[in-house]
Amino acid sequence: MANLSLKHIYKVYPNGTKAVNDFNMDIKDKEFIVFVGPSGCGKSTTLRMIAGLEKITYGELTIADEVVNSLEPKERDIAMVFQNYALYPHMTIYENIAFGLRTRKVNKKIIDEKVKEAAKTLGIEEYLYKKPKEMSGGQRQRVALGRAIVREPKVMLLDEPLSNLDAKLRTQMRSEIVKLHKKLNTTFIYVTHDQVEAMTMGTRIVVMKDGFVKQIDSPKNLYRYPSNKFVASFIGSPQMNFFNVTLKKQNNDVKVEFLNVKEEISIPFDKLVKIKPNFLDGTKEVVLGIRSENISLKKSSNSLKMKVSHVEELGNETLVYGDLDLNNDAIGDSPTKVIIKIPGFKEIEAGSIVDISLDFSFLHLFDKESEESILKRVPDNNYVNVEVKDNKLDLFGLEFNLPKAILLPSSSYEALIPLEAIKVKEGDKVKVKENEEVDEKYLLTLDINEHVLFALNEKKYQSVDISIDMSQITLLKDGKEVICPVERNNVFVGEFINKKIKDGKIKSHNEYYLKFLDEEFPSTDLITKKMCQAYDDRRVFHEKFSFSFRPSSIKISDSGVKGKVIKEMDYGNNKKYVTLKVKDHEIVVLDSKAKVDDEVYITFNIDEIGVTEIGRDIKVI
Repeated sequence: MANLSLKHIYKVYPNGTKAVNDFNMDIKDKEFIVFVGPSGCGKSTTLRMIAGLEKITYGELTIADEVVNSLEPKERDIAMVFQNYALYPHMTIYENIAFGLRTRKVNKKIIDEKVKEAAKTLGIEEYLYKKPKEMSGGQRQRVALGRAIVREPKVMLLDEPLSNLDAKLRTQMRSEIVKLHKKLNTTFIYVTHDQVEAMTMGTRIVVMKDGFVKQIDSPKNLYRYPSNKFVASFIGSPQMNFFNVTLKKQNNDVKVEFLNVKEEISIPFDKLVKIKPNFLDGTKEVVLGIRSENISLKKSSNSLKMKVSHVEELGNETLVYGDLDLNNDAIGDSPTKVIIKIPGFKEIEAGSIVDISLDFSFLHLFDKESEESILKRVPDNNYVNVEVKDNKLDLFGLEFNLPKAILLPSSSYEALIPLEAIKVKEGDKVKVKENEEVDEKYLLTLDINEHVLFALNEKKYQSVDISIDMSQITLLKDGKEVICPVERNNVFVGEFINKKIKDGKIKSHNEYYLKFLDEEFPSTDLITKKMCQAYDDRRVFHEKFSFSFRPSSIKISDSGVKGKVIKEMDYGNNKKYVTLKVKDHEIVVLDSKAKVDDEVYITFNIDEIGVTEIGRDIKVI
């Protein structure tokens, strides 16, 4: 039984290159995880850090709830299969499989049982007394797998094991490895650059690029809900179609203008209601993505003209290549290139002009600069227009009392309301249009007087009553923030220090402290361990760090660091915050009793600290 946890894992080389940057993931026992991405993305480096073949620069790796950063590979109870079979040519297959067990001085009878059982599982019993040169590439790969599984490891690591095989063998071995995973009932972590392998084998896929994790999700969700343009382009064959467009909301529709051709279509606004309003004013360029199977060859009120360049008939399907720019005859990529996938055969002549229609239910939209999705499955916020009058907030006709902390003149405002700020309970005021299950929660689509609002909840409902946690909302007037969320981190620059404390004339011991606000706070054993295990030397004591605390992690008490209350923020329901002036800092604290001008002392819950090394922007805790 082996679950793995990777927390803030980094690989930084002496020249400053970050091969892996802030990798975070929890892997459940018996999962089949696939790392996928282009060459140099950090997937093999991450696998080698799990194996212990590459040292972790920063971060914490646990296997079966044991921290293994400092353990040698042989002590981690893992087995690894490489792209190169690495078989001993002078040994028989039996001897190759048994080699690892013999070096561990396992009983001969047990070795014999394990080798024969593995050979039976892999279908290579008849080759046990042959040499590797007498076997095909696929059979040799099975031997490499056999050598790993006889150890009965907690975790199986496979680093591009099928890259050396031809297409037919790769397909065969893919299915055999999936069957092997089910039979062994253990955790598999598999590295590949082939997205077909990733989609067909993994229970979850980790997509990486340039050392960063771009998305972790199931194959189906990666395909249907890519969180950025890179994932959208990397997953799926042929690659997703991308077009540069602008979006302009007009009543209940959104006009989509294709920038490189004189073409435009209209999309119902209810298909794009999750998008932030500033993308819908017709001035901001965005990227529209749609997969080839979601474009059809038919004329409609919203169809576009395409000039066919060539056709590929693949038997079960036909790929039609073309361009929205009817004057473009150039060979190669263009910003208006289109690929359409249709089932079966289709007689279409190169050079012909055809009508195409997009299925609006499968559109993807990305910010051109960040390449992040602006049409997420679960939006970050509700972007709505509200009215404030007489200390009440009017949201689509529903009124909510504003707390004392929010005193605003009566006017119209733009509001960003996080989904977590929408509190729902069973009731009859608001109709629930849809309950979509997402990551063990439900995304509720609420219908408030024919306007849409989104909320996340543990249960699904048909109708609800709602309230809003006003401490989490942002209100803007003419594009400027007038109210911001109060639950923001308090951040301090400081150091991690140690002191030698003498116990007597000869003996001494080290004590460790976090130094910020010109004060020294004793470090806990856990934080000291995490800080020290990330460094081989005393460098940790020479770095600058940012230490962050949530307002709820700072308490007003009878002793500690002295400060003065300069502001009260009462959000009702016993949820009150105060702003303290402490030296040159303004610190927000969750407290219900302190008043303006009170002189108080504060203490910090060090167990809830966040730590980032400033020099290389590395999250340590």
